[in-house]
Amino acid sequence: MTTDDTVVTPGSGPLSSPWRSRRFRLFFTARSASLLADGMLMVSMTTSVLAAGFGATGVGYALAAWMTPIVLLVLFGGVLADRFTPQLMMVGADGVRLVAMLVMAGLFAADGVRLWQVMALMAVSGAATAMFQPGLASIVPRVADDIQRANALLRIAESMATLIGPGLAGFLVAYGNLAVSFVVIAVAYGVSAGGLLPLRGLATAPDESGEPMWRRLATGWHEFRSRSWLWGVISLWAVYGLFVFGPSLPLGAALLTEQHGSTGYGWIASADGLGTIVGGLLGMRVRPRRPLVAGVCAMFFFALNPLAPALGWNFALTAATGVVAGCGFAFWGVMWATSVQSHIPLAVLSRVSAYDIAGSIMVIPLGRALAGPAAESFGADRVLLFSSAVSFVLLAAMLCVPAIRGLTRRDRPATDVPDGAGTPQTDPPQTDLPRADPPVPGPGKGRGGEPAAVEPTAAP
Repeated sequence: MTTDDTVVTPGSGPLSSPWRSRRFRLFFTARSASLLADGMLMVSMTTSVLAAGFGATGVGYALAAWMTPIVLLVLFGGVLADRFTPQLMMVGADGVRLVAMLVMAGLFAADGVRLWQVMALMAVSGAATAMFQPGLASIVPRVADDIQRANALLRIAESMATLIGPGLAGFLVAYGNLAVSFVVIAVAYGVSAGGLLPLRGLATAPDESGEPMWRRLATGWHEFRSRSWLWGVISLWAVYGLFVFGPSLPLGAALLTEQHGSTGYGWIASADGLGTIVGGLLGMRVRPRRPLVAGVCAMFFFALNPLAPALGWNFALTAATGVVAGCGFAFWGVMWATSVQSHIPLAVLSRVSAYDIAGSIMVIPLGRALAGPAAESFGADRVLLFSSAVSFVLLAAMLCVPAIRGLTRRDRPATDVPDGAGTPQTDPPQTDLPRADPPVPGPGKGRGGEPAAVEPTAAP
């Protein structure tokens, strides 16, 4: 009998490999296709906007049009995922993105495209992404018994997509035409929807309590703030995004290109991608008793990322630091996602994940916007040295928070319902899945002391 034929309940027997679950294989395929599309989108959009004559300003407007709906709507995406099930929201989001990319391809194939049209379609795609992203965290515990290994496999898939997606988009634009790359992106979103579509009836039914949107948001916020390890990490991560993630990409890219040339920078970026694959593989094997402590310790290596260009290290040493930094970044991502998915009840996990995403990403654009003026005033190398120092300080601060330091590993999904949640509504067990939590009709008292993206989120 395979895992697909077995009812798995929390605490029963050893953890089975995610690959034994047909549902995980479907989800893995869907997620890989979605990540490939995301990896291609930015390169295709940037190249197309520049080729259409809208310049760097047009690229900035298009990126802002995509990012703004994500920041504004991601919390509502979490509410709707818990209300209507993550699978339904994610399939719908993929369908919307598929249509948006096909329309984009049609516009560029016909010539005469307007910038406002590109911005409108990117905004639609961003809004769909806001509906898609929060459900990711709550799908993983529903399709895999071994949550940590599942997250490690997904992290490896993300790393591969990051390596392959931009190159594939560049190849299609260079040897095909602008429209072809958007058609391929649309197909990838279609594959994602096709993989998610069979995952109907995942371990919980939709929440039928009929609460208004604001009350559902309040419930998610209560669950978020009631766990000091959760809001503690996200609070520090927001500062990290402002002072580390914000300046590191634009200023680091500029300095590395200046120091090692475009080809050298490309190889260094590939070394970083290789490191994330290694970090994902380590995440499959290493099971620390205190996952957040282990993840934070691994993230200390990421401080080398802005340090290498700031100090002008040679190519070999810089590439080596890229591997180590990428490995630490990916390992932290696995530890973080696993902690969130195993300690937060499934009934509210999408909403809590939405607060995680919003808190993690909202200040990064500000950090990138301020990076240029700061570099002009103090020098890019000094700004990156400051980023590296801030990285060490913030990570050390995480280790000083007792709730973060004391969080222990949990191999099974949380099944507790917040106090005062009302009468549980249980669902029949589903094959190959842990039994999920009953819906939460109203805000209750979560257990204190207990943050996944976007990849980046605090699981970056």
